[in-house]
Amino acid sequence: MALTFLTGKTALITGSTSGIGLGYAKILAQNGANVMMNGFGDRDEINAHIDELKKLGAPMAIYSDADMTKPDEIRAMVARCDTEMGSADIVINNAGIQHVSPIDEFPDDKWDAVIAIILSSAFHVIKACLPAMKAKGWGRIINTGSMHSLVASPYKSAYNSAKHGLAGLTKTVALEVAQQGITVNNICPGYVWTPLVEGQIPDTMKARGLSREEVINDVLLANQPQKQFVQVEQLASLMLYLCRDEASAITGTNLSVDGGWTAQ
Repeated sequence: MALTFLTGKTALITGSTSGIGLGYAKILAQNGANVMMNGFGDRDEINAHIDELKKLGAPMAIYSDADMTKPDEIRAMVARCDTEMGSADIVINNAGIQHVSPIDEFPDDKWDAVIAIILSSAFHVIKACLPAMKAKGWGRIINTGSMHSLVASPYKSAYNSAKHGLAGLTKTVALEVAQQGITVNNICPGYVWTPLVEGQIPDTMKARGLSREEVINDVLLANQPQKQFVQVEQLASLMLYLCRDEASAITGTNLSVDGGWTAQ
């Protein structure tokens, strides 16, 4: 097998059984990285993804079903990665859920879950993985933010808060490790056609009294000037570039890939 620039590196990706995270896993595998997947889903489908990653070029690919709301399971996932594939050189915090509701009707448990899965899990993953990166003097931490890391939309109080928090966490960790060969960045997509986005359409229809087509055109893409969904492959290409040595001066940034949303 031909060597690539990620040969010998290990990537840990939360929320990678579908959507953006799965796209990240595939391109990392194609470039020779070991990959630890994480997320929920049908086990047969996940096993098929693992087999595909190996065929694409990952020397090793394994799956963890760690619950991102449980710090003990997150730490166990990181420890397993260390033991079975070597410590994570590339950490991608991609796990996420969504709930759409006016704040005065927003269920407490939904708030807690969104904050835990998007923001607190990133804290726990980074905390667990950072010592090994420091010891190596090299690491890439890439968070999946959102244009909602930078601007807000109504009815998404928990999601907006979590993604804004992820932007701040990115900057803070980047400053702490700036001289240790580790970069930390937050990729901020506009709307990407993923199961997460598709799944929020019915709630938005209910909250706003709109049809499916109206939600897509008048809500999801209303502020996206290109009027096109961002493609997973576009995000994966940026993520891969951030892993290169040529990107070593890019750190602490919130990188918008949003069809012009935040230019307005």
